[in-house]
Amino acid sequence: MIPLSDTTKAVLVIICAVAALAMGDALIRQSSASVSVWQMFALRSGLAIPVILAIMALFARGAFHRPRRPGWTVLRSVLMVLMWVFYYAALPHVPLSVAAAGYYTSPLFITLLAALVTRTRITSLQWAAVGVGFVGVLLIIRPGSSDISIYAALPIASAILYAIAMILTATRCRDEHPVMLALALNIAFVVAGTVAMLAAPAGAYLAPNFAPGWSTMTPETWRVMGILAVAILIGSLGAAYAYQKAPAAVVGTFDFSYVGFSALWGWLIFLERPDALSSAGIALIVLAGLMALRR
Repeated sequence: MIPLSDTTKAVLVIICAVAALAMGDALIRQSSASVSVWQMFALRSGLAIPVILAIMALFARGAFHRPRRPGWTVLRSVLMVLMWVFYYAALPHVPLSVAAAGYYTSPLFITLLAALVTRTRITSLQWAAVGVGFVGVLLIIRPGSSDISIYAALPIASAILYAIAMILTATRCRDEHPVMLALALNIAFVVAGTVAMLAAPAGAYLAPNFAPGWSTMTPETWRVMGILAVAILIGSLGAAYAYQKAPAAVVGTFDFSYVGFSALWGWLIFLERPDALSSAGIALIVLAGLMALRR
């Protein structure tokens, strides 16, 4: 068997990770009418944490230690939770493929932040990518055209948070074990979901699918929670591993497969078809991301 390089392994891992996350996001959108996102946060990560601890005990004993940089690890986890909050708040109002395209403006922000943090020079092609991506965003949001523009902007906010979190992963958290990063992220989900679900005032929520309170669980809901736990486990471990083992620009290129997986799940589950302008915007954003990440 031909040994795989770290970069090849990272590419394969990130594709599997985003496929799992896209499926999980589609299930959350489908289930959020009966169970709040806060409750799903707490339950799916609550189910995932024992598995992560078992992985630590059996295969990653080196991860059984206090994070080397606990402050940065906590900040990364908080940014990732906020990222998903903004993204899931948009899902009831925009097609899954449109939300995914807005979210995947993140390579543009990764490029700009990498230049600021690591002093990487931005090429003329990357500046052109920023312009192309901006046009794609305008085609999707269409400011002033309808209320959808407000919700279509939320995935872009989540993209900024994701870009910051991945720059932290590649720099400040590079020496942390991927399993420890996954554990910290899922603990943050449980804490955020539980506090918001039980302590948030009635009527104080970002979107209808974020209403506080506990909903009765059915056997079908528990099955969905099990699938979501597997998805977040694969996604959180995979993203941490991939962005540590290979350059962010390389991993980010294949991270784009999330857009394709989201379009696939949106078509199969919700029979969604974005209109012509949104489709053009999606295409421009994907093109811009690939341009921005080209080395």
